[in-house]
Amino acid sequence: MARNNSGKIRQYRKPLNINLGMIIFGCIFIYILICVFLYFTSSHIVSYEVKAGSLSENNVYKGIAIRQEEIVNSTGSGYINYYAREGGRVAVGDLVYTVDETGKLSEMLGNGDPDENTLSDTDLNELKTEILAFTSTFSPHNFSEVYDFKYSVQGTVMKLANYKILENIDLLNASSESGLVDFCRAAKTGIVIYSTDGYESLTADQVTAAHFDTTAYEKYPLISNELVSKGDPAYKISLREDWSLVIPVTPERAAELAEAEYVKVKFLKNQDISWGQVFIHENEDGTYAELLFNNSMLTFCTDRYVDIELITEDKTGLKIPNSAIVTKEFFLVPTDYVTKGGKNGADGVLREIYTEDGQASTEFVETPIYNEEDGEYYIDDTMLRIGDYIIKPDSSEKYPISKRGKLTGVYNINKGYADFKQINVLYDNEEYSVVQSGTTYGLSVYDYIALDASSVEEDDIINE
Repeated sequence: MARNNSGKIRQYRKPLNINLGMIIFGCIFIYILICVFLYFTSSHIVSYEVKAGSLSENNVYKGIAIRQEEIVNSTGSGYINYYAREGGRVAVGDLVYTVDETGKLSEMLGNGDPDENTLSDTDLNELKTEILAFTSTFSPHNFSEVYDFKYSVQGTVMKLANYKILENIDLLNASSESGLVDFCRAAKTGIVIYSTDGYESLTADQVTAAHFDTTAYEKYPLISNELVSKGDPAYKISLREDWSLVIPVTPERAAELAEAEYVKVKFLKNQDISWGQVFIHENEDGTYAELLFNNSMLTFCTDRYVDIELITEDKTGLKIPNSAIVTKEFFLVPTDYVTKGGKNGADGVLREIYTEDGQASTEFVETPIYNEEDGEYYIDDTMLRIGDYIIKPDSSEKYPISKRGKLTGVYNINKGYADFKQINVLYDNEEYSVVQSGTTYGLSVYDYIALDASSVEEDDIINE
């Protein structure tokens, strides 16, 4: 008979064999998990390398030029022609312009022999100088200057050509139209300018923020061979070499400039440098500095707005971010109470203690020195307490620990832990400070410090 096998089939389970390799792997895995957890839950110290540098302020300003200017109006009606060079000085009695009631001068200029109107080498050099001066200072951001340059060149060419027909004016006045050409000569000595802008009577104490809105500024060129009426502006004359620039400044900068009295100024148009005397004006809408010059007016006589840079003394040292700076308290002790001792000959003090039988004794307490000032050391306060007495070496004199002081510094992390270093801030702005280099207890170039002082404490182990 066949045997009836109706029993259930069960899967064979292999026994779990725990060996040494699995135990080691498990320990390593758990260690990695713990490290990852600690990394993401602990704060990290970001380091900053100390480098030598300086703080550069934004010392570039747009100034508005203030000059003693007068507008001279036309004495008659007709076509005006200029003979004095713009930006050139004229004396009393020099011919500046003529007014032709009939237009005969324009006709003579247009119908003249081309060879007679050919510019000389001297005239061409004058034009080349004017063109080179424009190309060297032109900026695409101020494209409107192209139109000023256009009118200036047109006026220069017209004035140079007008000299060719001056000899014919006497013939014209001797003809049937005699007396129809008026010779207009300078009544005062000064620099001739062929444009107006409405700011001729502006004074430094009248300047407001609205005057610096260049989009609303309009300059009106006075062009040769144009038709004018009696009383219209003919030209403008600047009477004095003294002139000034007014710039908007903060009250803090105004105080600095007023204290200096004179400031070195670089003109960005031609990179020339001059000294300006400082005067401060205040009104309801701000503070303004007036820089008075006694030269360079001729260069900028046609410019109402002049870009300048104030050249101030740069303070150089070690440049560090303000976020790294912290203030810390220390004990102050006389310098003659600090000695050297311990295994490494470190700085410290002799603290008074008492033995079990009540006998007075001393123990050496290592206390790093962080600064010296007025015969006192700033020492670490972690190992000492207020009320402790320290003993003067080779003496029985005592000094009670009580006096405290604050130092400004950073945390140096060169050795892998946070070590406070005192700093002397020379200059600062919103982001950085320049501190003195080469101090006994301070920083050196290429030291590493904690970027964020609030994230670290003294003697913390650094995990970057």
